[in-house]
Amino acid sequence: MDQNRCGRVQLAFVAQPGPARLENIKGKVAIVGVGESEHSAASGRDLDDMIFAAIDAALVDAGLKPEQVDGLMFSGQSAGQMTVARFRAHYGLNHDFWESGAGGAFSFAATAPHDAWAAIESGKASVIVNVHGTNWASQNKADEGGPATAHLAEAMKANAEVPFGFIPQPVYFAHVARRHFELYGTRPEQLGAIAVSSRRHANGHPGAVMRDKTLTMEDYLAREPFIDPLRIEDCCLISDGACAYVMTAADRAKDFPRPPVIVEGVGYAGAIEGIHFAMEPEFASTPHRMSAPGAFAMADLSPGDVDVLAVYDPFTIVALMAIEDLGFCPKGEAGRFVEGDRLWFDRGRANGGLPFNTHGGMLSHAYLLGINHVVELVRQLRGEGANQVADAQVAVYGGFSGVDAGTLVMRRG
Repeated sequence: MDQNRCGRVQLAFVAQPGPARLENIKGKVAIVGVGESEHSAASGRDLDDMIFAAIDAALVDAGLKPEQVDGLMFSGQSAGQMTVARFRAHYGLNHDFWESGAGGAFSFAATAPHDAWAAIESGKASVIVNVHGTNWASQNKADEGGPATAHLAEAMKANAEVPFGFIPQPVYFAHVARRHFELYGTRPEQLGAIAVSSRRHANGHPGAVMRDKTLTMEDYLAREPFIDPLRIEDCCLISDGACAYVMTAADRAKDFPRPPVIVEGVGYAGAIEGIHFAMEPEFASTPHRMSAPGAFAMADLSPGDVDVLAVYDPFTIVALMAIEDLGFCPKGEAGRFVEGDRLWFDRGRANGGLPFNTHGGMLSHAYLLGINHVVELVRQLRGEGANQVADAQVAVYGGFSGVDAGTLVMRRG
């Protein structure tokens, strides 16, 4: 990877159409610590405070001091994210750091271990923290920004989509849902199964924003559509919070106090038309269909080997499409795959499904753009989940941003 004059590694993944060819890192990287801040609705908390709370928690989990960290990954595409300069200033450090903007959340929460291995192998870093935070709930309440801001600022969307009312995100995905309904016979109650299972898992998770708000299928169906066919429960939260995880070489994992989680496979793919949803030829699909095969091939595993799944779920329809595009059922059959209790952490596998977003996902845990999903899966593989899947050995995270998708396969160390 090239470095610019400031020494920061440029984004390694550019969302070109189709799957990327990635170096095989099977068994080479371990996640040895995870941490998170408090997650909430609009709180007025400072973004740096939340990010450092997550980093502190991850370092404690890994048995590390800040001075032992020599690599930092974050989202170079999201405003306000952590940098090495702020990390050094906060902890009073001055040693050399490897720094990459190809981390954070979205798809990059899945692909960060791939870039981390390149830094480890080249001797540029040995202990790397990947971190992401958001204060979009507070920004949204203060009318200072939020999830639609980047879309509004994008020239093609501003000129070709916005004038016709094709914004914000719920409008996009209501259209996507309607198309999926027409193509495959998907029904509202099948989207509702995802919303209800996510809320059930959040109710059992002490860190979930919606832990005290129950949701039944009857509640879901009684709600009038928000943007037909989506109901409000089909849409993710907007949250304040942060998460972090610590990576190192797998052969060093025994030096850390917590059970390691080993990265087995990574895949990445760009969408055909990026964030221009109106132009996407595969309107009822996601780039997971292109990112997942490489990740499973690298891991020498298949979807049938997976014990617990977490996917980026801004809307129930995205989660539904991800389940089929990642290969857990044939295309168009995810509606039937998710029905009833087939996504529940304690019943899913026995009833022909799969434990899914066991923390509640972005729909009910927190809108941390997917990095919280990786934290949850690490805890599941360590046997520490609030909604623990029995004997979880293999986990998959499907990251998404609209413009691309990343797939991360992990196993218990």
